[in-house]
Amino acid sequence: MAEILGVGIDLIEIDRVAAVLERQPRFAERCFTEAERAYCMSRKFPPQHFAARFAAKEAVGKALGIGMTRWQEAEMVRGRGAPTAILTGRCLRRAADMGVVEVLLSVTHSRGMAAAVAILRGA
Repeated sequence: MAEILGVGIDLIEIDRVAAVLERQPRFAERCFTEAERAYCMSRKFPPQHFAARFAAKEAVGKALGIGMTRWQEAEMVRGRGAPTAILTGRCLRRAADMGVVEVLLSVTHSRGMAAAVAILRGA
């Protein structure tokens, strides 16, 4: 039986992310990996997808209990099923200390909001 070691949730306004992307062009480079940026920029309305990833990163930081200050250390990746997160650096060390074996993500967005939930699963 898998143990839940942490849960995090985040909600953000897409317009807020769009405004930051416009005002601070380096925001995307600072907060998102090259793969995340490429995916978001390939979509019809990139701010919606950047917002979903931002919410996912915040949710992961909350689940880890460390907050999120090193944005690229939690990368949201899409596979054939639900998205997941690849952790590096401080996030990976914290997850290892906690006994995390998997980071489960659920993300959603509407016209105006993006939300994410992260669940940390142990053995």
